[in-house]
Formats: sequence, structure tokens, C-alpha cells
Amino acid sequence: PPPRRNRDDVVVATKVGDHPEHMGLAAATIKAAAEESLRRLRTDHIDLYYTHFDRDESIPVDEIITALDDLVKAGKVRAIAASNISPERLSASLAFSDREGLSRYVALQPPYNLVSRDTYEGARREIVRREGLACVPYFALASGFLTGKYRPGRTTENVRDLPGLAGGYADTERGVKVLDALEQVATARGVEMATVALAWLARQPTVTAPIASARTVEQLPALLAAQDLRLSDAELQALTTASS
Repeated sequence: PPPRRNRDDVVVATKVGDHPEHMGLAAATIKAAAEESLRRLRTDHIDLYYTHFDRDESIPVDEIITALDDLVKAGKVRAIAASNISPERLSASLAFSDREGLSRYVALQPPYNLVSRDTYEGARREIVRREGLACVPYFALASGFLTGKYRPGRTTENVRDLPGLAGGYADTERGVKVLDALEQVATARGVEMATVALAWLARQPTVTAPIASARTVEQLPALLAAQDLRLSDAELQALTTASS
């Protein structure tokens, strides 16, 4: 197929490490997966290339970073980032990049939302702050839970839900408190609960932009509205307290 004519108008980000045919982060896997992504995307470069899961810690961070740097030097990748990684491995990766003068991670994409705060707050956030990285959290709506469609005792089908995860939040005291706080702010502002949840996340220290997935076109307006919703300090505090 011909190359895309609008390539300079978009930012292409993709991940390596969890494809059935390219599992893990061995150097050869990282490079082979990049070539496959370039072929499928019909482009000659990836703007932001993430390591998806750093499950096998027997692979040295030196090997991972060197392979990623080779792709940058070859012009096939513009910048590199990490998604699911321990604070220790993230620090070690950045230190190796600095020591050897190689490409360094510019962003971290952790799971992070009002009912999953310890997946980012703490050591990971401190590293991001100290090292000047961008945080672009995924799972921003907790698999749909923060849209308000899950309530205690209510059965809701969700094709995107990890087994029982979003519905499970509805059975926790914190989950109920978060939904109540979201609903109060959303009602007062005349917006959807999802909009409020994303606006809270966007205001958290070090967060550059939250990632939220839409399954239908009808779900998009609530997500896009978050960029125009400026929560007050009191609203932010109420949500933070409910989620603590």
C-alpha cells in the first residue's frame, strides 16, 4: 500500500513486548516488533515507542535501552518510553542512558485513576518528577467504573472490562465514595462523571495527559470535554479525599 499522506499531522505511539509473536523485551524482539509495526502502520518511523511490560527482569536494562537506542539512531523511532515497569528498573534504565549517553525514556504510562492511585503515586511519581519525564496514565476511567455505570448490586455488561475488575470497585467502600463525589461534582457542573474523573487526573502532579478509550462515537464527547473542565481546588480536594 502507498505511504500515508498525513503522516506529519499525527503522532504515532505503539508498544513492544506483549504481542503473541513478539513477547518480551529481548533486543531481537524489540527490533523485530518495531519492523512489524512500521510495516503495519505503513510508515518509516514511530514517534513514541513504549516498552509494554517489563516482566522478565533477567533481561538487563542495558540490553533493552541499547536496542531502543539503536532504533533511534537508525531513524526508525523518535523517542522511547516505558509503561508497566518497577520503580527500580525505571531508575536503572534512566541511569544507564545517562551514563552511556544513549536515548532515555521521556515518558511513563502507568495505570492510574481515582480508584487506583498507588499504581503511580509514590516511588514512580517521584522518579517522573525528579527525572523530568511526562506521565500519560492509562486505565484513566478504571475500565468504565468511573463513568458511573457500575453501582453496588447492579449487573452491567462491559466488553472492555478485565474480569470483574470495574464491577468489583462498586463493592468497595472507597469505590462508592468516589462515585458519590464524582456525581456531586458532575451534577453541579452539568457534565458527565467521566469528564470529572479525567479532569481530576489531568490536574495531578506530573500528569501530562490521561488516556481514555472510547468504544463508541457516543462516548467521545464526555472524554473530550475534560480538556475544558477546570475543577476548583475544593472540587479537587473532595475527589482526592473520597479516593484516599
